[in-house]
Amino acid sequence: MADVTWEDPYCGEGNNCYRIGVDGNGNSYIAVAGSEAAYLTDTTDALRQLIRDIKAGKADHLLAE
Repeated sequence: MADVTWEDPYCGEGNNCYRIGVDGNGNSYIAVAGSEAAYLTDTTDALRQLIRDIKAGKADHLLAE
């Protein structure tokens, strides 16, 4: 695993808690809080857009368990 600096968890409505992280190479990461070993990585801009879309309700189906 890359040396990722994780931010505090962000918890939306319900039990969905996510963490955002960055590494020294400028990559960004997103993971379910508590499962940081299974993360998604992409550019900061791509993950920022994903978060905007989720907050706008465009991707609610991705968050359902």
